[in-house]
Amino acid sequence: MKNLISKFIILFLASSLFTLNVSAQEEEATTLEELLVLVEQAAGRDAALEAERMRVFMLDQDAQTQLLADANAERTRQENLSTQLEDEFEANELLLADVQEQLDTRLGSLREIFGVLQQVAGDARAQFQNSLTNIEFPDRGDFLTELAAKMGSTSQLASIEEIERLWFELQREATELGKVKLIPNYELVTADGELINENIVRVGAFNIAANGRYLQHNSATNSVSELQRQPEQSRFTNSTSDLLEAVDGFAPFGLDPTRGVILAAFVQSPNLRERVGQGGLVGYVILCLGAVGVLIALERLVSLTLAGQKVKAQLKSSTPDEGNALGRVLKIYNQNPSADVESLELKLGEAILKEMPPLQRGILFIKVISVVAPLMGLLGTVTGMINTFQAITLFGTGDPRTMAGGISQALVTTVLGLVVAIPTVLLHTIVSGRSKSITQVLQEQSAGLVARRAEGA
Repeated sequence: MKNLISKFIILFLASSLFTLNVSAQEEEATTLEELLVLVEQAAGRDAALEAERMRVFMLDQDAQTQLLADANAERTRQENLSTQLEDEFEANELLLADVQEQLDTRLGSLREIFGVLQQVAGDARAQFQNSLTNIEFPDRGDFLTELAAKMGSTSQLASIEEIERLWFELQREATELGKVKLIPNYELVTADGELINENIVRVGAFNIAANGRYLQHNSATNSVSELQRQPEQSRFTNSTSDLLEAVDGFAPFGLDPTRGVILAAFVQSPNLRERVGQGGLVGYVILCLGAVGVLIALERLVSLTLAGQKVKAQLKSSTPDEGNALGRVLKIYNQNPSADVESLELKLGEAILKEMPPLQRGILFIKVISVVAPLMGLLGTVTGMINTFQAITLFGTGDPRTMAGGISQALVTTVLGLVVAIPTVLLHTIVSGRSKSITQVLQEQSAGLVARRAEGA
């Protein structure tokens, strides 16, 4: 029973495959008998189709045989042609070798000359590309590139005209390098990135200048642009204007003999504001203390100078004036005509002590600033060195720029501390001397009054 079921399943699968060739109008089998009929019909159709294909193939057998014969004949012809071409190739190689040998023999020492010519063309191209004269003669670069490429080929030689032009370009470059030349209405790029046309002056191969500023040459694009920063000293920028306005004779000019290297380093050097900024917070604090100390010293100097003048005027007058320190001391003397010598001395001493604070106000603070400023400079130095060692720990010593910030702070704060301390010490000495001179006058006059009272007693 199981075998019978298996056979039915196989017949059913086979019939399902044959149904692919059955037209859509045929009905599907619903019983085993109908399935058997459909299978027999499909087998008959397949046999008929196979017989038809064999008949057509047998009819085309003669044509296929003819095609095979034609293909064999074509293969034979191509093999014969390949043999002929190989013989021609070998013959051409022998001929080419003979011709090349004849060319080498006839060239002789000229090959070395053309090799030198190629080298000179390549060197000149690189030199001209970086030269300031390239802004006036930009087309020579293409000529030198083509000449060098042509000389690099063994099948082409330079013509007389090309050799003469190479000599001409070298001679013109040497001539132009010795000229100070005005180039009118040349297009340049400003520091803000704008394109303008302006008269410029080329000073040999060293500098390019415009009215009041220096320019630089970009060899990659063969363009001229303004330096982002100009020299801080006006004598250099003013010399560019003098050179532009000069017609003949000599004109002073800040020339860079290194063709821009020194100028680039010079304009990159920090100015005074940038130097102060390198000191960081400590540097600004030192400057603030210095400014406060100088203002106090100036105020004290003016006040003590006026007070000293009033005291000198009081020395010439016998009438006490309360508008000055000596007048107020003399008024105490006049207000106590009957006091004994000891009491008068004490009262005059008390009056002098009252005059001391206004005369010595702020002087101690100036002295404190003169002492604190170098100490804060030392603090900035230590802080800067700590930052330097931290940078060394993180990045090593390969790149000195990583240590530049800490070293700058260390040096700048020390300088700022000394710059503040030196003038404040001098100002403190001057102001303190003025105050002591007025106090000494008060003490001398007070001692004289006490001695006069003692003699009168």
